[in-house]
Amino acid sequence: MSASENIVYDIITDSSANLPDGMITEYDLKILPLEFIVDGVAYRSYTEGLATDNKQFYEMMRQGKVVKTSQASPHDAEALLRASFDAGRDVLYLGFDSALSATYEAISAHMTNLQQEHYPARALRCVDTLAAALGQGLFAVQAAKRRQAGASLDEVADWALAERLRFAHWFTVDDLHYLQRGGRLSKGAAFAGTLLNIKPVLHVDEVGRLVPVSKVRSRKKSILALYESFKETAAQPVCEQSVYLSHGDCIEDAEYLAELIRENHGVTDLVINDLDPVIGAHSGPGTLALFFTTDAVR
Repeated sequence: MSASENIVYDIITDSSANLPDGMITEYDLKILPLEFIVDGVAYRSYTEGLATDNKQFYEMMRQGKVVKTSQASPHDAEALLRASFDAGRDVLYLGFDSALSATYEAISAHMTNLQQEHYPARALRCVDTLAAALGQGLFAVQAAKRRQAGASLDEVADWALAERLRFAHWFTVDDLHYLQRGGRLSKGAAFAGTLLNIKPVLHVDEVGRLVPVSKVRSRKKSILALYESFKETAAQPVCEQSVYLSHGDCIEDAEYLAELIRENHGVTDLVINDLDPVIGAHSGPGTLALFFTTDAVR
């Protein structure tokens, strides 16, 4: 369903939500870009109408390029907010997990100050989604669907705060080097794990931290572990789930996992998209992430 012309508030989320362009348009979402830096040159991870060549990005990482990342620009956030307010629309900001990025804290504070000082007649709600990648994307789409159904700004914001811990995030990575470089794994553990072909299974916990849950040997077992997490914890009825998968240039693995879920549980709403460079820089090529909703909180 296309966005309604009667919408009276905008939803802004970050490029870390990893949504395909078609879904951004379909659900009338406004995207705030984060940045990544390669060889001292900064690139926006999202520009409306322009697709990032993520395959080339991951190939650069495989070749040893060191990628740094930067939070969203307050200048960009202000431009989005002013455009909405000047058009007579209120704003709901659904921000990138504050335990993984400083973006939410900085941007929500900047937006709040701008609204209070210059647009006191307009309404602004900011929610830390405690979500990342297509988990954040799934969260934003569910919010947008509620807006399309007629829910008010406060109703959607209150729903987001109440339900954010029911969005499950499960990850595995193919190369421990990137977790080690990001400080999530010691150098010794990364070396030993690589020798033993260890693949960690991680999830995002109740305060938004990416934490290890288990370790398995072999890539296939790590993918099956993601599937088991879905099988054991997905909200009922499972066939009505919306399941989103992000991947770091490993589309075959993402499609294999999606097919397991589709065949065994009858899920039809499956979205697969690239893991954007800002998150991929910290987890590396071969990252595979699975997102869905649960009956219990994380």
